[in-house]
Amino acid sequence: MNTSRSSNGGAPLRVGLIGYGVAGSFFHAPLVNAVPELRLDAIVTSDPDRRRSASEAYPGARTVPDADALFADADRLDLVVVASPNRTHVELAERALRAGLPVVVDKPLAGTAAEAEALGALAAERGLLLSVFQNRRWDGDFLTVRDLMAEGTLGTIHRFESRFERWRPRLKGGWRESGDPLELGGLLYDLGSHVVDQAVSLFGPVVSVYAEADARRADAGADDDTFLALTHRSGVRSHLWVSALAAQPGPRFRVLGDRAGYVKYGLDPQEDQLRAGRRPEPGARWGAEEESAWGTLGSTERTEPVPTRDGDYPAYYAAVAEALRSGGEPPVSAAEAAEVLRVLEAARVSAAEGRVVRLG
Repeated sequence: MNTSRSSNGGAPLRVGLIGYGVAGSFFHAPLVNAVPELRLDAIVTSDPDRRRSASEAYPGARTVPDADALFADADRLDLVVVASPNRTHVELAERALRAGLPVVVDKPLAGTAAEAEALGALAAERGLLLSVFQNRRWDGDFLTVRDLMAEGTLGTIHRFESRFERWRPRLKGGWRESGDPLELGGLLYDLGSHVVDQAVSLFGPVVSVYAEADARRADAGADDDTFLALTHRSGVRSHLWVSALAAQPGPRFRVLGDRAGYVKYGLDPQEDQLRAGRRPEPGARWGAEEESAWGTLGSTERTEPVPTRDGDYPAYYAAVAEALRSGGEPPVSAAEAAEVLRVLEAARVSAAEGRVVRLG
């Protein structure tokens, strides 16, 4: 795949960001801005308050009212980032690719694996990068789990438990809580995209899925308390929870092997740091976790704390920039996104019909 961009020489690659809501303002804009090889050139938002906020935060970037205005100036861009509502992801990604632009799409890439595969085929046909923003692969605790597996400290793993639970007993409103299937709202496609992606990236393809998806809060239109049980082809079983109604969250990770187990509580700190207005800066430490939040390694005979690796969300966009310059592979591919979506689709069927769904 030829994804290199050389039209602007050695200058930073120019990025157009579509959407300046939670995803755009708290995640994509600051992370793009933190990578020296990238420059935020344009921000798309029709909301006057968001346009004002974007201009104040990124005075070097222009604001435009809609995607039409952005694509009208496609020649001045090297990358488009789609951080708009889920229902628009496929349409905007396709428009970017047909305009000759590489594209990063916030998760989920699409509503179905077939749509993700079609976008991947279009990107390959045009020789353009298409990547999905699965930032939770760069959570510090997830990087720590990867390290423990690589070192063989846990032995042969047989069970992986992952929880992304929050305490939000009152609805906030908006499309993420809508019951309209076209919106792709609910936690299965939101936080579920993260926990399934992490499980698949660690343990490989899934052969069976069982799921329970409930709307527990009063007037909730979409699932807000969901459980998935996955059996991987490798033999590992993953049990995954996502919830907005966890008054007392369980461990973020519990990884059990035949030599030891690893248990870790609490979420990676990077999201809270970004929401609080902190920004990654080149050369400065980022994503560090307090020692009191470290996980423990061992068994009932003996456990010891394990320092959590620093989280590194900027590494995602650094890898995107490198792929664009070199023509290499993106940090998260459309094929990987399709694998996750196959699991999410199966989970939706399983929850609706109360049965285990077998995959190929």
